[in-house]
Order: sequence, then structure tokens, then C-alpha cells
Amino acid sequence: MENQFDAIVIGSGISGGWAAKELCEQGLKTLVLERGRDVRHIKDYPTMTMNPWDFEHRGRMTKAFYQENPLITKAAGYGEDTAHFFIKDADHPYVQEKPFDWIRGYQVGGKSLIWGRACQRWSDYEFKAPKKYGYGIEWPIGYNDVAPWYSHVEKFIGVCGNEDGIEAMPDGEFLPPFEMNCVEEHMQSTLKEHFPGRHLVQGRWAHLSEPEQVHLDQGRGKCQCRNLCMRGCPFGGYFSSNSSTLPWAEKTGNLTIRPFSVVHSILYDEASGKASGVKVIDTNTKEEMVYNARIIFVNASALNSNLILLNSKSERFPNGLGNDHDLLGRYVSFHNYRAGSGGAIKGFEDHYYYGSRPSECIIANYRNLKERDTDFVGGYTIFTGAYRNRAEEVPEDVPQLGADFKHRLSKPGDWRIYMYMQGETIPKPSNRVYLSGDKTDDWGIPLLVTDVGYDENDEKMVADFLEESQKMLEQMGCTDLYSYDSKQAPGLDIHEMGGVRMGKDPKTSLLNEFNQMHQCKNVFVTDGACMTSTGNQSPSILYMALTARAANYAAEQFKNNVL
Repeated sequence: MENQFDAIVIGSGISGGWAAKELCEQGLKTLVLERGRDVRHIKDYPTMTMNPWDFEHRGRMTKAFYQENPLITKAAGYGEDTAHFFIKDADHPYVQEKPFDWIRGYQVGGKSLIWGRACQRWSDYEFKAPKKYGYGIEWPIGYNDVAPWYSHVEKFIGVCGNEDGIEAMPDGEFLPPFEMNCVEEHMQSTLKEHFPGRHLVQGRWAHLSEPEQVHLDQGRGKCQCRNLCMRGCPFGGYFSSNSSTLPWAEKTGNLTIRPFSVVHSILYDEASGKASGVKVIDTNTKEEMVYNARIIFVNASALNSNLILLNSKSERFPNGLGNDHDLLGRYVSFHNYRAGSGGAIKGFEDHYYYGSRPSECIIANYRNLKERDTDFVGGYTIFTGAYRNRAEEVPEDVPQLGADFKHRLSKPGDWRIYMYMQGETIPKPSNRVYLSGDKTDDWGIPLLVTDVGYDENDEKMVADFLEESQKMLEQMGCTDLYSYDSKQAPGLDIHEMGGVRMGKDPKTSLLNEFNQMHQCKNVFVTDGACMTSTGNQSPSILYMALTARAANYAAEQFKNNVL
């Protein structure tokens, strides 16, 4: 392989795939480095069409496997049908100063194969709230800066949803939404009548409900509502790097993908004041090599991006690339998913639904918008929906076989409603990651240490959600109410952010308004590590929009010989 490229992208997940697509379309010869194996669309989805009875353990893992992998098996959607897209605990250790569940999937496509696919836009409230309410620094951009790039991304990946006219969750470029069921419609009308300012809407999801030409040109087809997405979709019904951006980039002839490539560090050239390339260790042979480029995009996923930059030491940057003020690795944050509620609801027994809809409904954030109205800062999105139990309860004295038993099993049970929160957390310097001083991985790279925890603001937000969700459920007519606070460790949300945050001032941030390192202009960071605050919306589509914006800026700078 030639070792000289115009651009190098570290990571092939949601943001790395977008960096590759945009840079290749702009004519830049681009190398994508992925530490895991190669995964090709359709060809490498071994469980995509399997039935439950085709699995040796009906979808579960063995007791021995759970004992050997207590961390990764906590991940949402993990099972016998998806395990091939997740790591194993022992293969990739790290050090937990405080409990932190670091969920990872190392392969071409990264976690874009197993993401949740929710795609709400941030509102301007979220960009402005940290400075306005004093719990963070000012973002160097606002909603208007990123709105056209949201549109750019939405049109290409395909996002279904309604134009709902909600300030807290702006509308976008949507395909038709999936339908609500009858109980969800009842929930929506109840909120409208009894809780002014609270809006339950069909979620904005990265699924092709009705493909347009650009999606057909990608070789993708209509979502079949199987809800088996995390196995890999043979129809390309949901967006992933593997089905969309990477094949599109490959068509340009400008893309090179190198799997099995652990990035050790970014190399800094003292004479030019820029990065010269990337040091890579072959995952299997442990051979070291260097690839050079004029532009480097860091998209290894938030914590790995922090690790790589912290390990990128030079005479100019002895504490990590661009790290003049001990900011690198600090202000790591996440989403608070600890709390949920639900209950049963009578009536509607004459209604059912068909298919397995892959999306959920959303109650848009209603806290601390135009003014602060609680004893905590930030807000929370609520994911919600209604479903019927698959079968009525069969009495123990009924024989567990025969036609009567089968008919009882096929008769739907009660309708139930669920809600769970996705809460904003406060970026703090004490929430950080750093390199171990004495422990290394199989490739000689220092292990990452996680020192991230909850605070009083998180506890107050959980309490508010639990109280308000119970009020809403009661008004909807629910009985048999329940609620919980899981107390789960940070990380299980899989929305880790920060550590390499954007900002206006190089003294308080590492990246400028184009995700460009203040102190090393040809390095861009556009995954979750770049986040100045967490907002309350699902972040992946913002990473994609920021990446597309930064890649086009970088390509322009490249063509003008600025970079």
C-alpha cells in the first residue's frame, strides 16, 4: 500500500464514514483506518435472516459467556444474534477509577451497525443553554450554523418523521413516519389536553420508510419492519456506514480502507507545526507502520479519540496533541438513562398492530427551555410507546401443549405503556479520562483510565422525571404503575462525549468552530469527543452533520493550499 494520502480518517463508524464520503467526493485520496476486521454490507451479516429456533441458545449466551463478559453483555440489543458486532471484555481492557461501562464494537462500520438510530435535531436552546445557565462554556456555533448540514445528512441517510413544529426539537428533511398505534394516539391527545407544552410525537429515525432515488442509488431498500436491525440489515433499511457512506465513497475511486489497524498516535512535525501522519500497529502481526497525509480526521469514537490524542506526544506537546492547558481528556460527559416508568392501560382490546416497528415515540424536552423552571439545569428527552403483551396469562393447571394452549398463547394480553429518560449531564473537569502509567494493551499502548461519575444535578433530574412521568401515566389512565432508578454506571448509554471539546477560546477548548484543533490546524475531531455539552437529544446525527461540515471546510482549505 502507498503510504502517502491526502487525508486519513481514523475510524469507520458513523462519523468516520461521513468524513470518508465527503473527502472522497471532494477528490481527496483518503485512507480510512479501522482497528477491527472488515465487514461488508450483506456479505458479512451472518444472522440477518435467521429464525429464533436457528440459534443454539434461542438468542441468549451461555452462562459461561456471561461470566466471562459481564460488561459487554449489558449492552442494549446484545445477544446471540448480534454478539459478532461487539468486542469481548478480555480482548480490550481498560481501568475504571469509577465504574464506567464502555461499550464497543470494533469492525468496519463500528457501532453504526448496532446504534439506536434516533435522529432528533438539537434546538438552539441546547447550544445556548450551557452559557446562559452557567454550567458550561459557550459553543462556537449555533443551530443556524449546523441546520443546512443536518439537511444534507438527513436527505442522504433517510430519516422518517413528522413535521411537528416543536421548538425544542426542530423539524428536518423527513421521509413519511411510521404510524402510531391506538394507545400512542391516546397518549398524544392526553398530553395535548392536560399538559400544555408537552408534545408526544413519532420519533425521527434513520429508516427508509419510503426510499427516495438517492437511497436507491446507494443500493438500499425499504425498511421491512422486522426490527432485527442490529444483526445488519440485508435491505439497507436503516443507515449504517457499511450500507451507505463507505460504499458511496468507494465508488469515487478515492477510498482506501485498511482494517486491522490500531492507531498508536498522530505524529507531529515540529518544523511545520502540523501533523505529518499516523503511526499504526497491525492488529494481528504487531508490525508498526506510518501513513502520511495533509489532513487527519479523528473519528475513533469519543474515548478512543481521547486516548489517541493523549498518546500523541511530542517535544511540542508532551501531554498529548494540542494539550497546552491540561484540557484534553477532561469534561467527559454522557446521557443519563437511569430512570423509567410504565403501567397497564385498560381498553383498546379490539385493536392490535402488525409488524415490528423499529422506531419509538418521543416526548420532546419541556424543561429549562426559554427560562430555567426547575432546581436542576439541562433537560431530558423521553422515549415512550405502547404495546400489547404477546399472550394472556395461561393458568398453571392448563396443559402446556395442544391446540387450546396454542390459541391462548396467540391471544393478545393487556396494553402497556413505557417511558424512559435521556437526560443531559453537566461537563466537569473532574469527569475525565487519562492514560495509565503502568498498564498497556496487547499493542503496547497505555490503557485508558475512566474517572467519570454522576452528580447532584443528575439526581435531581432523575427525581423530576420519575415524578412527572407518573403524573402523565396516571392522567393517561394507567394502572399497575411502576418506576425505577437503575443506578446504572455511566457508559451504558453509549453516548460518551467530550474530552476534546469545541469552543471559541483556545485557553478553554481544543477545537474551533470547524472542529479543527486550535494548536494543530490539520487535525479535525468530529466524533463525540468534540462535544462542548451533551444536550438532551440523541447525538449521532449531530456528529454526522458536524463531520460533513468540517470535511467540506477541510477540503476547501486543502485545495487552497492552506492545509
